Amino acid sequence: MIRINVNEIPLDIEDNNTITQLLEATNVPLNGIAIAINSAIVSKNEWNTHLIKPNDHILIIQATQGG
Repeated sequence: MIRINVNEIPLDIEDNNTITQLLEATNVPLNGIAIAINSAIVSKNEWNTHLIKPNDHILIIQATQGG
């Protein structure tokens, strides 16, 4: 197990999880969001291969509509 922070909330997850696996495990929709890890945006093309590391700070940003 490793400890990460998701939107400033501590979370313990299994080793060797990708961003996609994290999103699926936490029931976060894969569309309409952006991901930043340690203040760096991660392209959606990399979500299936980018491995989450211990102490990563992950920010999930949900797109909203307004007017």
